[in-house]
Amino acid sequence: MILVGLTGGVATGKSTVAAMLKQCGAVVIDADLLARDVVTPGKPAWKEIVATFGKSVLNSDGTLNRHALGAIVFRHPAKRLVLERMIHPRVAREQKRLTREAARNNPNAVVIYDVPLLFEAGIDKRVDTTLIVTADRATQIARLKSRNGLSRAEAIRRIKSQMPLSKKIRLADHVIDGTLPLRQLRKQTAHLFKQLTMFS
Repeated sequence: MILVGLTGGVATGKSTVAAMLKQCGAVVIDADLLARDVVTPGKPAWKEIVATFGKSVLNSDGTLNRHALGAIVFRHPAKRLVLERMIHPRVAREQKRLTREAARNNPNAVVIYDVPLLFEAGIDKRVDTTLIVTADRATQIARLKSRNGLSRAEAIRRIKSQMPLSKKIRLADHVIDGTLPLRQLRKQTAHLFKQLTMFS
């Protein structure tokens, strides 16, 4: 089995590449989905978040209002760190459990751990190889405006809250350009998957 850490910047095409790798036969573990799961109402992380940030970050049904919480933590790096300390350890435990399960089901599995903060949180130390999906800043801003309804200023703030892509590219073992036409992107992703299966 090989465990691949997949990352990128916001709106670089990381989720698209993850979906393509899944189509190739990889097992994809999505850190964002795990993070959503650990903060469902009543769970320990949810209780900590409400106690720390107040009820203003909740929707009327008690679920987390991710937009309201995002507006707070992306403006205040210290508050973002507090939030990450509540969520990351719980997500890590779940990721390890799912990885063990994938290895039991297929000893030669290619497991993709799709995680935005791969390098920032030191998760790259826990994977066998790393892959980054990149895009130029203008593309990121345009995608964030159309996909997330963010203003240009909000989009730039979101981009700047992450490690610069140039630094991630230097740290990564594999790089895919997320602005390629879909057909080309699919071809490059399939080629990479084939390489990864040789090591699994």
